[in-house]
Amino acid sequence: MATVLAVARSPRHRFSKQTEPAITLVEGLGVEGDSHAGVTVRHRSRVARNPAQPNLRQVHLMHSELFAELAAKGFTLTPGAMGENITTQGIDLLALPVGTILRLGEAAEIAITGLRNPCLQLDRFAPGLMAATLDRTQDGTLIRKAGIMSTVRRGGIVHPGDPIEIVLPPLPHRYLAPV
Repeated sequence: MATVLAVARSPRHRFSKQTEPAITLVEGLGVEGDSHAGVTVRHRSRVARNPAQPNLRQVHLMHSELFAELAAKGFTLTPGAMGENITTQGIDLLALPVGTILRLGEAAEIAITGLRNPCLQLDRFAPGLMAATLDRTQDGTLIRKAGIMSTVRRGGIVHPGDPIEIVLPPLPHRYLAPV
């Protein structure tokens, strides 16, 4: 069963986020009290390019199964360490198509918009972490493992232990790409 393992937020632009007993998702904005909440983009590199673009990165999700994979490569990570707002368990986030709806807890709904593109901030946090979150398929296609991004469709409170319901979009499905 897919569940929320942990939730986190940070009011300041920092790499890691502090885990919390609960977070509140606000429709069309993101995580209440988080530096990345907003209608328009809040990530510094994207603001520098075009501050008016829509915020497709309101909520960052990371699959906890990645922590075990990275531990085998020598990295010790905990929920929130790589800046995610929601750490999941029992769901293959990277396999979900664009437009998938995740229902979290009693009321919240988010829509998957795309992949987080691993950046050099990962290496500043732990040297070699960026490369460890990248892989390649047999045909050479790049696999980005640093989580997925989403927007808030319906607000609500999300707690660790909350169930996650997956609602796939109509066919044809579009593969996730960096947003």
